[in-house]
Amino acid sequence: MAEIIQNEGGGKGKGKRRAKKHSTHIDMTPMVDLACLLLTFFMLTAAFSKAKVMEIALPEKQDKDKPIESPKVRSERTLNIILDENDVVYWYNGLADPKKLPLPELHTTNFSKEGIRKVLLNRNIELFKLIDTYNKDITKGTIVAPRDSVQSHIGALKRKDKAGPIVLVKATEKVKYGNIVDIVDELTITNVSRYSIVDINSVELKMIEAYKKATVN
Repeated sequence: MAEIIQNEGGGKGKGKRRAKKHSTHIDMTPMVDLACLLLTFFMLTAAFSKAKVMEIALPEKQDKDKPIESPKVRSERTLNIILDENDVVYWYNGLADPKKLPLPELHTTNFSKEGIRKVLLNRNIELFKLIDTYNKDITKGTIVAPRDSVQSHIGALKRKDKAGPIVLVKATEKVKYGNIVDIVDELTITNVSRYSIVDINSVELKMIEAYKKATVN
């Protein structure tokens, strides 16, 4: 707020009239209040706005002189997920070995709640129920534990799991990067403890091609 003060010299008497002098005074009180409010706002938003990241365990760098043997995967626990263009998701159980015929049956689904998420839940229902029950007990206050202990306990449940699926995620050349993020989200939501992103092989490409031809016809 600016205030203009007018000083008039002289009166009604005789003599020369002095020129009017104008001075300004700026009230800084509202500006100080606004600065305090902005400072408080930025302090709160900086404290509560945390970066959202997705934790992914990356494989260790292999030494060419000491090649690491790939871990053996049990066929009955293996679930293969193949991502294709137009948000199409293929999946099949077991391993596609051309030496062992017939090849596994290929199924198709999508990223909806009744799609790949339901497939993952059906295969991982035991571990999912254990973790879900534990989280509900934490929320209700039945179990009191710090956040680090909660994450450690959930990690222990995943390590002890011997019945859940081992998911192998693969993708064709035309898949969008967003679909990779979507499938990792679905694996996290369904509490799948063991999964890996690997290259698609020629047998699986032929399986997809045969499936598309059979669907069109």
